[in-house]
Amino acid sequence: MPPKTGWSGRFFGDFRIGDVYEHPLGRTITEVDNTWFTLLTMNTAEMHFNAEVGAASEFGGSLVNSTLTLAITAGQSVIDTSYNAIANLGWDEIRLVKPVFAGDTLWSESIVLDKRESKSRPYAGIVTVKTRAVNQRGEDVLTYKRTFMVYKTDAGERPQGNRPRPIRPITDSTGTEASS
Repeated sequence: MPPKTGWSGRFFGDFRIGDVYEHPLGRTITEVDNTWFTLLTMNTAEMHFNAEVGAASEFGGSLVNSTLTLAITAGQSVIDTSYNAIANLGWDEIRLVKPVFAGDTLWSESIVLDKRESKSRPYAGIVTVKTRAVNQRGEDVLTYKRTFMVYKTDAGERPQGNRPRPIRPITDSTGTEASS
């Protein structure tokens, strides 16, 4: 039996205005995530990587870098929104609603606000979603709107990686090979 393919994401025709997608994976942010991301992106605000500065602030601790919060939230949404995207076209109305700290777990969801055919690419459409992230207490921490160009189902060949074929077939616990 040939392998079954996994979730292949949504295409332009799958989006309906008003649909809400609860993105399946939560993500707990660690202090290491925050420090590495902050230093990797050359953000010199010590509030993100100096515990003494964070402790002396009105927040009583180091804040998670807001662009890390945005990056995680956007990443959580890809599986349901832009898995088949050609490109992001815009980010609007980014709002940092509540501070995020190391140890917080983020969950996100998106609602489809708009969709239209692409004027320049007949094989694609344009979709706009509003995404929000909530923490483990269900409190909004971030919202934004994002517009992206996404393939239509009948777009034909799309760029994809060259998945190698295994040298030998996978076997079950008894050593029986999967049939082709």
